[in-house]
Amino acid sequence: MKYNRTFNFSAGPAMMPEPVLEEIKEEVLNYRGSGMSVMEMSHRSKVFQQIRDEAEADLRKLMGIPDNYKVLFVQGGGTLQFAMVPMNLMKNGVACYVETGSWSKKAIAEAKKYGEVKIVASSKDENFSYIPDCSDLDIPDDADYVYICENETINGTTFNKLPNTKGKVLVSDQSSMFLSRPCNVEDYGLIWAGVQKNVGPAGMAVVIIREDLIREDLDPKTPVYMSYKTHADADSLYNTPNCWAIYCCGKVFKYLLNLGGLEKVQEMNEDKAKVLYDFLDSSKLFKGSVRKEDRSLMNVPFVTGDADKDADVVKASTEAGFNNLKGHKSVGGLRASIYNAMPKEGVEALVEFLKDYEAKNA
Repeated sequence: MKYNRTFNFSAGPAMMPEPVLEEIKEEVLNYRGSGMSVMEMSHRSKVFQQIRDEAEADLRKLMGIPDNYKVLFVQGGGTLQFAMVPMNLMKNGVACYVETGSWSKKAIAEAKKYGEVKIVASSKDENFSYIPDCSDLDIPDDADYVYICENETINGTTFNKLPNTKGKVLVSDQSSMFLSRPCNVEDYGLIWAGVQKNVGPAGMAVVIIREDLIREDLDPKTPVYMSYKTHADADSLYNTPNCWAIYCCGKVFKYLLNLGGLEKVQEMNEDKAKVLYDFLDSSKLFKGSVRKEDRSLMNVPFVTGDADKDADVVKASTEAGFNNLKGHKSVGGLRASIYNAMPKEGVEALVEFLKDYEAKNA
């Protein structure tokens, strides 16, 4: 298929696979002879129940999710999960967090409302440009869980080795690397991911939680919607869910399976990320912001070293037809998010643009 849309390097909401969008377009007015759009149908209908069930089954197959884990589709995106995790898992009132950037900092701030938070490792000393050593963390005996943001969208770092939690439950925010590479679900107690970065439209998070962590004895003041048990007991249909997001995500799960699964997806992501990182490593003008061994395959922050020049690159890139290369407002610089749906030719076109800019402006 010839790519004829803009190359959108947004960190989220982000690109979706073009074949998936074509399928959705064909079904948007009349889903498989139902006479209605998925946006219109009852979440209690047999038609939608099949959509939900297929989405879960395909995700379980894609990730190899064991039977003793529940898959939940929860509204509210990532920010809600910053609160839901401590509200549901802080039984002893103590949790350990690894501080690796903007999103782990937000999770820490929220968790402090519900109990004691111990920051057991941090890369704050070097502006979150690396992943700290997590091989021998000081984890108290009464800790309920250890929390990581496995891929920091803003800072562009990723865990290539999981922390040694010393037997404690590992909780991971996988939002910006979800389904970008194989994942051994049994290494975690809970995985959550906002879907708007690498899977589907905004407004929902996928939660994969081990059944023994689903509790009934929450604080009586806990809103019913904020209990994982509420969603687990109702198969994510306690109230009207984000039907459209579930439908779109289900399409993406099937698309990734048909590509060859997460091993193939990782191979494709490594291949296209190498194109950009090889350029940054050889450039005299542009420089990557992250220690090499901790670089994300999904989010690539880089700088010229001059804020005005960074701004000029963004302006020139927009004029050249590339979208959303401006770095996050909290860190500045530039950032290319190259999620699963970004074709390799998009990365190659970006590199050619940057080479040309460098030749004219170095």
